[in-house]
Parts: sequence; C-alpha cells; structure tokens
Amino acid sequence: MFVFGIHRNCNVIHGRVSARIKLIKDDVMLFPYKNIVILTGAGISAESGIQTFRASDGLWENHRIEDVATPEGFLNDPDLVQDFYNKRRALLKSDNIQPNAAHKALAKLEKELDGTVTIVTQNIDNLHERGGSTNVIHMHGELNKIRCEESNQVFECTDNIHTGDLCHCCQIPAQLRPHVVWFGEMPLEMGRIHDALNQADLFISIGTSGSVYPAAGFVHEARLHGAHTIEINLEPSAVDDEFEEKRYGKAGELVPELVSELLEI
Repeated sequence: MFVFGIHRNCNVIHGRVSARIKLIKDDVMLFPYKNIVILTGAGISAESGIQTFRASDGLWENHRIEDVATPEGFLNDPDLVQDFYNKRRALLKSDNIQPNAAHKALAKLEKELDGTVTIVTQNIDNLHERGGSTNVIHMHGELNKIRCEESNQVFECTDNIHTGDLCHCCQIPAQLRPHVVWFGEMPLEMGRIHDALNQADLFISIGTSGSVYPAAGFVHEARLHGAHTIEINLEPSAVDDEFEEKRYGKAGELVPELVSELLEI
C-alpha cells in the first residue's frame, strides 16, 4: 500500500524526471514516499531553548569556537572544555528544555509512515529521542556520551566528567572526552548516511544554515538519486537553490503541517 504525501501550492517545482512516481490530479501532486531522510540542524532545537551552535558574533555560549570545539582547544585547556560540555549536559536535564512540536511531529511520521524515516541530525542534544524518534543518526556526536581517546569506545554519560577521569577499556587507561565531533574531525556514520541518501525519495532539511559541509551537500546527493527536496527554515539557507520546495517560518509550526500532509492518503 502506498502512503501519499499531499503537497499543495509548491514554492518551487522543477519539471525533471525522477525515479519516484508522480500522480497529478486537480492541481494536487501526490508522492508515494517510502524512504524519507530528514536533516536537522540547530534551528529545530532553538525553539526548545537551546542556543544555536554559532551565534552571530561567532561565539558559542560566550566562548570562542576554537577554544571549546577543536582538538587543539582540548589539548590546550582540557579543564575549560570539560566544564563547557558539563554545563551543556546539565542544561539538557533542565525542565525548561523539552522536545517541541517539530520533534514530536517527526516521531509521529516515523511511527505512522508505511516506509522508512531516517533522521540525520547535526545536533548533539537528545531532543529527537525524547520526542519519540528512534531512527536517529547523530553525525556530530552526542552530548550524553563520552569516549576513550585511545580506543574510541563510547559510553553513556549524563553526569560531569573531568580532566583525570580515565576509561577502563584499555590496558593503560586513557582520558575520557566528550563524544562530540569537533572542527577538524570526521563526522560520524557517513557510510550509513550516504546509504540512506542513495535510497531516499524525499529529503527534508530543517533548521540548517547550509554552510557546513558535508551536511550542506546532502541535498545535492539526494537529488542526484531522484529524491524530492524540501527546505524548512526561518530564512533561505546557503544552498536554498538546491531545493525544489521551500517553506519558511518556525519549525514548530511548519513541520507538523508537512507531516500531516505526508500522512494524508
């Protein structure tokens, strides 16, 4: 059985041939989407009260990116870096930080779609999981995990870690660090992400700037394999011309609306 996403009044529709089936009736376009890949960025979590990664002044929570989000920063001042992520980790426990309507709508889509929904997130928070999503790829790591610098073994962690906290997985214990991808490091699970993009018939980008690669290139890769592409953002991203359909406004309003369309038969 096909589940059809109903899409009306598209901002942009390119008349190219794609691998998916298109049915057009009464000016309504019906897409039998079976493999949906959703890229999420800081914009979706901002509505839950989490500051975006890079503010307009180039700082992250009043710290220089170089000091708290690079291997060199960790080498130069490990105490500062550990304290920075301890505070971010504690923030996630706050009652004020909760999944918003966009997170919950994506979980509903995963649960009810007769197909596969894969969320690829650039965010290190756990709001997608708390919102009910289960098929989530954290390409930049997770705040509630730590890893051994020597073996790269990953451990769950919701408490503070400090300089001198060592792993127990190595013959010679090594320093534990935040399980976060810093500038200069390779994003995680790229093979799995490319596999999902190659199978996608719908690609949605939510709350991303389109200025950080490789994530900014995902829309192009998805299009090459025949996926329809939708951007949801407060304003056009740096790669907005790659998207066939564009919806601008708050994710908490636009994502539930799109999910309702996708689940409508």
